[in-house]
Amino acid sequence: MEDRYHPREAHQNPELEKKLRATPFFAGLPERMVDDALAHVVTRTHPPNQVMLLENDWGSSVYFILEGWAKIRTYNIDGKEVTLNILGSGEIFGEMAALDEVPRSTDVITLAPTTIGNMPAQDFVHLVKTEPLAGIRLAQLMGRRLRQVNRRLRLRESDSTSRVADILLFLAEGQGTRDETGGMEIPNLPHRELSSLSGLARETVTRVLSKLEKKGLISRDREMIRIPDVYALERMLT
Repeated sequence: MEDRYHPREAHQNPELEKKLRATPFFAGLPERMVDDALAHVVTRTHPPNQVMLLENDWGSSVYFILEGWAKIRTYNIDGKEVTLNILGSGEIFGEMAALDEVPRSTDVITLAPTTIGNMPAQDFVHLVKTEPLAGIRLAQLMGRRLRQVNRRLRLRESDSTSRVADILLFLAEGQGTRDETGGMEIPNLPHRELSSLSGLARETVTRVLSKLEKKGLISRDREMIRIPDVYALERMLT
């Protein structure tokens, strides 16, 4: 893992460059285009609970998460923190400010030791303008995020169990990994983050997670939450 105080160009670390090339955004793009796009990417590692981007910063870079986890945060009119999204390996952030050439609209904070690839905004915009598949990938990313937001908004008036189940499915869709039995594993985030994502009190989230665990719909250890049957959990939303 890169020293967090000494950013390096991605090509100086073959393992990190391999991870960059394997991200959903770059996978399948012409090799020459990817080579050009990654020429000026710099990697840096941040410790947990560190602010990587602040709201109202100017969008001079686009970022790819190579290792770790981060949350996208804003505040409501009462000054309460609201978690908008949780991002993990392979995810991209900072792209909208780069495209719009406006200040950023949210904060980004690490939840674990996190390594990112930092691409100059002009390189990212050039890639999207010159490679049609890159534009399609970006549109797919925006579409997926919009669907996730729409689903969460529809569930805002649902019962607490449905809302917590939806957040677990939301994390599984974006950051879940299959285990050897076909179940899905997601990071066991602090309950305050699940509370902010769902709009429920932390005590309510804790109670619902215990309920789901007793029903066998999830299992937990210190690091991970396992969903043995995603479809069974989805039926909680009906």
